[in-house]
Amino acid sequence: MAEVQLVGEEGRGDLGPQYEKKQKLDVTKIAYMKRKVSFSAAHRLWSRHLSDEENERLYGKCFHVNGHGHNYTVEATLRGEIDPSTGMILNIQDLKTAIQIAVTDPLDHKNLDLDVPFFKDRVSTTENLVVYIWEQLSEALGDKSKLLYEVCVHETDNNTFIYRGE
Repeated sequence: MAEVQLVGEEGRGDLGPQYEKKQKLDVTKIAYMKRKVSFSAAHRLWSRHLSDEENERLYGKCFHVNGHGHNYTVEATLRGEIDPSTGMILNIQDLKTAIQIAVTDPLDHKNLDLDVPFFKDRVSTTENLVVYIWEQLSEALGDKSKLLYEVCVHETDNNTFIYRGE
């Protein structure tokens, strides 16, 4: 709480010297919380809407019949008001549990194309993966899903994909 003091000055028409008021205002503090997790998964980039030649041309070595894998790193960022009674946006253990349910359990050491129903009708690009993780994390956070600000997936050291629910 910040305290504001209004004191009038002589000669001013808006407040006289007799007017003094103290008012307490809530000052909301917004903070960001980020948690990282890594997982390994395999996939093959191919679209059933394209011929093998088109898939080969578009996806190159990522179209290989046996697929390939990545060691992904996911960063989930929450944005919210700091609760004055707890000093937190969300208990970090709750975020850790939500990430376990939304990311690690369904994705770690899996073949995205074969083991994750979301990719049955979608190409398993990292753009689609970051959307999947957002949706799963939103569900796992339940009534706290409004705090989810950003999901970032690092496919490699050079390739990073970000989704903010838009």
